[in-house]
Amino acid sequence: MSSPRVIQERPVPGPSGPFRSLREARVALAGLSAVFLFEMMSNTVLNVALPTIGRELAAPTVALQWVTNGYSVVFGALMLVFGVVADRLGRRSVMLVGLTLLGVASLATIAVSSTGELIAVRAVMGLAAAMTTPGTMAMAFRLFEEEGLRVKAITLISTVGMVGLAIGPTVGGFVLSFAPWQVLLLVNVPIVVLAIVGIRTGVPADDPADLHKAPTDLAGGVLGTAALVLALVAPTLFAHTGAGSWAPWAAVAGAVVAAVLFVVRERSARHPLLDLALVARPQVSGGLAYKAAAGLANAGLAYLVTLQLQLDWGWSPALASLGMLPQVAVLIAGGPFVHRFVERVGIDRAAWLSAGSVVTGLAIYTLCGNLGYPGVAVALVFVAAGMRVVGAAAGVNVLNGLPRNRTSTGAALIDTAAEVTAAVGVAVVGTVLAALFAGNVAAGHWSAAQTGQFRSAVTLSGAVLTVVSAALVGWAMHRTRPAARDRGDTGPTEPPAPAN
Repeated sequence: MSSPRVIQERPVPGPSGPFRSLREARVALAGLSAVFLFEMMSNTVLNVALPTIGRELAAPTVALQWVTNGYSVVFGALMLVFGVVADRLGRRSVMLVGLTLLGVASLATIAVSSTGELIAVRAVMGLAAAMTTPGTMAMAFRLFEEEGLRVKAITLISTVGMVGLAIGPTVGGFVLSFAPWQVLLLVNVPIVVLAIVGIRTGVPADDPADLHKAPTDLAGGVLGTAALVLALVAPTLFAHTGAGSWAPWAAVAGAVVAAVLFVVRERSARHPLLDLALVARPQVSGGLAYKAAAGLANAGLAYLVTLQLQLDWGWSPALASLGMLPQVAVLIAGGPFVHRFVERVGIDRAAWLSAGSVVTGLAIYTLCGNLGYPGVAVALVFVAAGMRVVGAAAGVNVLNGLPRNRTSTGAALIDTAAEVTAAVGVAVVGTVLAALFAGNVAAGHWSAAQTGQFRSAVTLSGAVLTVVSAALVGWAMHRTRPAARDRGDTGPTEPPAPAN
């Protein structure tokens, strides 16, 4: 095979964003914030209802897992494809179609009478989320030309989402005290209406000249989706069947094979789904690595702390939720400080400092988590502080490094990096637990030997995830250092081929 031709595309100059202040863009930002609110609340608000759903629908444990996982797998696997589609067909149009689909799926909850039907509804919601979520950051970025306003806008939207994430379980528990569980999904309908009104009236329609015109790479889309589906399903298989089963390892092997074939396809295709030369740009690859490091560390810590508080220390679910308050407080209260912090230290330093804070939190938990709650609380604060900044800082870095007609693709890459690395973090913890813990972790009432095994698993899995996350941060710092950014991408370049 001849060496694949690398097409280098320089950023496409475009018109200034239509708004000069957040106030001018308030209608658009309200609509985009509503989209992100749905994404953040979608799982947390329903998780509290799973026992009720299990009783009313006579659902086995595996089926209940897929009520959540059916949404997550479809969402994570299709984000990249729909990010690319949005850059071709129009970001605003794809988002409005996705919101309409979300509203219809939410209303369909009224007719659900079995677990299979509920899983199908949740899968459709995942599809709708894949159509809408990448556009949230991409459109917020494109509303403004000034970097400071872009950071403020993305921070504002993420603050709304963080509030939804924090209050989701509380709202869910309150609603269940006087209403059926279906109401928790029907609440999406007014959110959808708000989002549609805000986006239709506040976000300018896509300029056809600002869309990506290359033909769709169907083979690349199939391979990329297969790789992501298998990567996202593997953690569930590890948790359900254990590391001694062939199924999770087959999923991992399939994901690796599909990913390799995807890369081969994208390097050789005339019109690739994902131009790897763009992903290799220092700002883009560095920003994605920061986001991946934070996602990996945060997912591992969240999973470990949840198990530790309730199973190791014997806390009730209500007390365990109070134990997470340091993280919730920082996530909600940190919003007003994000822009000031980024403005003071610069976007590059903000990215590595925030990702480093998340990794530091995991390291603190690994070293001190088994010694008592104060170590856990400090770890939660470091992770929350980092997560509050890294989304905006890494996201702006990635989008700054891409052409204007690839912003939805870039936003999808950011979300996909977070989703996949979170799944990997859970898989690492689950694999280590399966190897070191004798018996069923969820059974509770552990023996002294099992308690020691669990704490050894906490230390080992935490150390592994800390080292890998720290390596990603170090690599990202190397990629985004001034010398690398000035040099840009290397290799032969040529202008893009004309679209057919």
